[in-house]
Formats: sequence, structure tokens, C-alpha cells
Amino acid sequence: MSVWLFYHFGVPADPEGMWDSGAVDPPEEEGRTFMQVLSEKYSPENFPYRRWPGMGVVVVPTLPQGSPMKDRLNLPSVLVLAGCGISHAGEQREIAAFCAHVMELDLSQNKLQDWHEISKIVSNIPNLDFLNLSSNPLSEVVLEPSGAKAFARVRRLVLNNTQVSWNTVLVLTREMPELEELFLCLNEYTTVSASTVPCPTLRLLHITDNNLQDWAEVRKIGPMFPGLETLVMANCNLSSIQDSEDMLRRLFPNLRSINLHNSGLNRWEDIEKLNQFPKLEDVRLQGIPLLQTYTNTERRSLMVSHLPSVSSLNGSVVTDGEREDSERFFIRYHVDYPEEELPYRYHCLVTKYGKLEPLAEIDLRPRCHAKVEVHCEDKVEEVSIRLDQTVAELKKQLRTVVQLSANQMRLYYIDKECVFGPEEMKYHTRALHSYSIQDGDELLVVPKAGRGTTTAAKPLSNLNSKTLTPPP
Repeated sequence: MSVWLFYHFGVPADPEGMWDSGAVDPPEEEGRTFMQVLSEKYSPENFPYRRWPGMGVVVVPTLPQGSPMKDRLNLPSVLVLAGCGISHAGEQREIAAFCAHVMELDLSQNKLQDWHEISKIVSNIPNLDFLNLSSNPLSEVVLEPSGAKAFARVRRLVLNNTQVSWNTVLVLTREMPELEELFLCLNEYTTVSASTVPCPTLRLLHITDNNLQDWAEVRKIGPMFPGLETLVMANCNLSSIQDSEDMLRRLFPNLRSINLHNSGLNRWEDIEKLNQFPKLEDVRLQGIPLLQTYTNTERRSLMVSHLPSVSSLNGSVVTDGEREDSERFFIRYHVDYPEEELPYRYHCLVTKYGKLEPLAEIDLRPRCHAKVEVHCEDKVEEVSIRLDQTVAELKKQLRTVVQLSANQMRLYYIDKECVFGPEEMKYHTRALHSYSIQDGDELLVVPKAGRGTTTAAKPLSNLNSKTLTPPP
């Protein structure tokens, strides 16, 4: 056991048993090696082999007979060693032996602060495609070009919250001919340096949560990554887009998606300049000052109208129907603007649809009340009734109007536009709105005979909407 501890973890042999339970604690180490953590996490005791999708392949490398590590590790092709206190690489021969098949490696939140140690790890993993170094303290360390060559096969690199310098980024991109995705979020960049050597393979750049307020800094990114298709710059406080239309067309010729959430854009002119990127089809623009005073409907309709070539806005597909509705809304929204304040886009859309009149405002909400005339014998009174109540509830309401109890009255509805005469409201649980009662309609209350009344009910055969009292 003591030999195994020394070989795997760099712990000296303990022939006296001093570090057994109850004895003196072993001295603390400043950091651990990549191979120490790997051996511990993926040992059969802690990581028993199971064959399921994505698990990877068990690796049993050929090592000299009697090697303490022979047949000891079950390694998947995706290694997650985040937050393990790693500061050094460890034995490179062992990294090469055990990690030849590894394709993805997560080393985030460790103590790596030496590019030389990181290069030792990466150079011995020949099939490495994805590397995450987020939240390692790399702000004050220099990466030499010779060390950057170890990253030549990596296609996706994550350096979020490392405060890695922009010069180091340039060193890496020059030595990574297959780099496709680069993540540089939370690195406190206020400026970027132009590069004399472009990285044409990069397709995706995440540079969220930095402080790139000036478009002059963003302008440098275009020539540096001429093949860029997706630019994510959320929470960067970008204040405006300042280049000419011709410059913008040449700046990002392949850009298909841009994310400027929570930027400082406050002019429609900045939004229209996005149209100059010739291949742009996906825009994400929420939380910007320009849109704060609009309703949600106005925001989307105005944005869709300003971006005629965009097929996806804030993650939602823009259909042909939505685009037409938005463009018509845009014309009507600006119909009362002074001529000198009308945006250029307004004139383009008027050419397409013509000048449109404002839509009539139609209230489609169900009616809640109606004012009706209540007739009872020689008495007529206008009453406001609720249409969500039942016939039985209406009769209770009319008790004080006609001075009859509910069971002493027969109730008739007279539609002023109907020629068929009164309709008796004899179903107590029927809702009033089902009669389609309108303002000005009439209700006729006829006292029932033999219920304490002195006047017998007259026949209704002669009643209609024009005559409410039986003839003498």
C-alpha cells in the first residue's frame, strides 16, 4: 500500500504507521497533480465500469509488468476533474498511457497557474478536442509560443473567468489551426489588441460579461476571426455601432448570429446597421435601453420590421405571417409622426404596402352588464342588470322594482329587434348572457294569479316589442 500511495499521490512510504487513525496528520500539500486526481476519481473503487451510452471505453494500457497502475483505472472519453485542487501535471508518461483516447477534459476551478504544466497535460492527450480551463488563476502568467503548440489539436477552448490576457489569447489562436469555438467570458476586457495573424477556422466566439463599450474594440474582432459565424457579446455595455455600411459588410462577412443582450444600444439607427452583415439571420437583443419604453408587442413588431432579413429574433422564429403583420403595424405606428421624424424603414414599407389607415378598435370582450326597461303592469323602470347571473338571481334583483316575490312573477324577455314576441324566461338556472340581451331591450313581469295578487295575468298573444300592455 505504501508503494502504491507514493506512486499515485506522491506520498512518502509510511513504514512506522504514523499516519494511521489517531496518529499525526500528514502534511498538507499546496496542490495536487493531474494524475493523482485521475487515479483517485477513476479507480475501480470510486468509478466502477458500466457500459452505457456516452460512458466511453475502458482503457487498459500496456505498461511494464508489475506497474502499480496496471489494470487499475476505468477511464471514459470525457473526463471531468473540476474543483479538485490540481496545480501540476504529474508524470507525463502516465498521462500519455491512460489518456490516449480522451476527447473532452474539464479542468475548471482548479489551481492551475502555469501554462507549462497545462501544456504537459494537453500535449500527452493526442485526441483532445475540448478543453475547459475556466476559473483557473491565469491572469499573470505568460504563455510562450512553444508552449501554445501543445494546443494545436484542440477545437473548443473555454477560458471563462481566468482573466487571461488578450496577448495570451493571440498566442493561442496563432498556434491552434483547428480552433472552432472560443469562450472568453468574465475576463474583464475593456480593450482588445489587433492581430496580424488571423484565425480563419473560428466559428463561435463567446465574450459575454466583459466591458467592451466601444465599437472600435469590437471592430478588431472581425479581421482577427474572418470566418466567425456566431458572436455572443451579452452584458458588454456596447454603446453604439459606429461603422459605415460598407465597412460593416466587410467586417463580419460570415456572421449568422449575434447576441447583444443587455448592451447599451439606444438608437434605431444601431439596429438598422445590423442589416449590413450580409449573412445575419439570428439576432438576440433584449434588455437594451432603446426598448424599455415599449410594450412587449411593440418591441417585437418594431424589431422584426427593422430587421427584414432576420429569420429568428430572441430565440423565436419569424414567420412570413408575423413579418407582414409586424410591417403593417410599423406603418400604422408611425402614421401620425411628422414627416421629418419618419424613419427610413417607414418609406420602404409604404412602398411595399401603401399608406395604411389605423385599425378600428373592436372590443371583443363579453358584455358584463346591460340596461333594460322593466315593465310590470303600468310601471316602467330602467334597470342595469348583470349578464353573468341566472334567471333566478335576476328575479331576486327585480323584487324591489316590481314589489313581487320571485315566485309571484312570470318573466319575459323582449328583444327589440325580434318580431317573434316575448320569450318566457322559465328556466331558473339559465344564464342571462345566453339570451344575448342588449342595452335597450325589455323585460316584462306579469304577476301570477292566486299568489296574493289582485290582478290576473292577461294573455300575451297580443304583445310584441312595440306593445307591452294588453289591450282593454
